[in-house]
Amino acid sequence: MQRKDKHNYYLDIAETVLERGTCLRRNYGAIIVKNDEIISTGYSGAPRGRANCSDLGYCMRQKLNIPRGQNYEKCRSVHAEANCIISASRRDMIDSVLYLVGRDMVTGLLVQDANSCTMCKRLIINAGIGTVVIRDSKDKYRTISVQEWIDDDDSLSDIMGY
Repeated sequence: MQRKDKHNYYLDIAETVLERGTCLRRNYGAIIVKNDEIISTGYSGAPRGRANCSDLGYCMRQKLNIPRGQNYEKCRSVHAEANCIISASRRDMIDSVLYLVGRDMVTGLLVQDANSCTMCKRLIINAGIGTVVIRDSKDKYRTISVQEWIDDDDSLSDIMGY
């Protein structure tokens, strides 16, 4: 029997976490790991006490035909990365790894080219997380140094004309 590599092991756990998500469009699962210890987990869902899209029976972004990556303020959910960060202390997140997996709820397939939104990137940077690992397929993933997000400041793209 071939032993599973560590990144895919943690990505499998993040994929299990996403099954708690309540979004009808795309569910994400995230876990933060430091020194081979899971610090926290998070999944997509409405803020505590508010109705989830799965309870309402519709996704507002889907109803409004909003493309992926736009108008997140129309989404009821707190993103998986944000929920994961909320549940951890900053001292535990310094130089940690955040594992992220997304699933399209219509097709059941993994989200292709998944990435954290601009707001979640800001949270990840401020939390002190060092690396983000994102699942692309059952065995393939991308590893992103958070320093790249700091150096490539996407908040300047509109100002700079990028």
